[in-house]
Amino acid sequence: MMKQLQCGLAAIALIAATALAAPAKAQQKSEISLSRQPGIFYMPSHIMEKQKLIEKHAASLGVAGVTTKWVTFSGGGAQTDALLAGGVDILNTGTGNLLLLWDRTRGGVKGIVATSAQPMTLISRDANINSIKDFGPTDKIAVPTVKVSTQAIVLQIAAAEAFGADQWSKLDSNTVQLGHPDAYAALSNSKHEVHTHFSIPPFTFLELKNVPGAHVVLSSPDVMGGPLSQAQFFTTTKFADANPKIIQSVRDATKEAQDLIRSDTKQAVEIYKEITGDKTSVEDLLGFLKEPGMMEWNLEPQGTMKFAAHLFKTGTLKIQPKAWTDYYLPVAHDLKGN
Repeated sequence: MMKQLQCGLAAIALIAATALAAPAKAQQKSEISLSRQPGIFYMPSHIMEKQKLIEKHAASLGVAGVTTKWVTFSGGGAQTDALLAGGVDILNTGTGNLLLLWDRTRGGVKGIVATSAQPMTLISRDANINSIKDFGPTDKIAVPTVKVSTQAIVLQIAAAEAFGADQWSKLDSNTVQLGHPDAYAALSNSKHEVHTHFSIPPFTFLELKNVPGAHVVLSSPDVMGGPLSQAQFFTTTKFADANPKIIQSVRDATKEAQDLIRSDTKQAVEIYKEITGDKTSVEDLLGFLKEPGMMEWNLEPQGTMKFAAHLFKTGTLKIQPKAWTDYYLPVAHDLKGN
């Protein structure tokens, strides 16, 4: 597993170096490609797509004719590869991926704004697993990307707290890479070897409702001491420097989408269902959003410095950020993040 991580990080470093060495484009882009993952975490992006909010705010800033293309990836690893290879311009994904790319590109990738900080929940259908200390060497835990996804890193922080600071990687060998829809399918199959999933909404609630024996082992607020930004927009500084009004448009569009979720949650859920094809009923989704922590839709990063401190302490990050503003663009610096 460590060899796999080293190879993965080496590949990221190589791609990052190539991307950063390429000449910057001074011309502002009019066709913007953005990516996200499945799940309610990304609801602001679905509203932005449906209502063409980036296009709207770009036009109000004097940039007419902007179009957007949205792509969904099953995990953050594929998203970061696409960003560094030039396949997409802006990502909407987890804190771990943002910090890793910021570090490997030496500040060449930075955040724009956060979009959501709903709880992530470690769910198991194995009756013998009721705490993090109950995992045996053969018990598999599904995460979107091993080692570097937000879920994988929160699991490391939990392991350090449960087993001792030097045991932070104790459960890394238990993790397997599965996108959230595939992990839900695995838990639903009683014969599948994966019994546990570090889940996000709506899969959290679907698993607890539909998978026999599914129960909560821990949640991210318990580990982090509060909300943790799981989804944020980020991009390369080259793109940001060449497209400042697009960056401002993303912030303004995100704020409008978050405001809609709070002011007309039913409409927001209907848009989410239309764009994603999620078969969950509107009534169930509205019920999910009434659960604790499910309305954490904020522009400011939450809990990211504790996350970064862990990554630096374990050697995953080579650079220790002094403040969250180190890995976020100036467009966000007026926010009260942490």
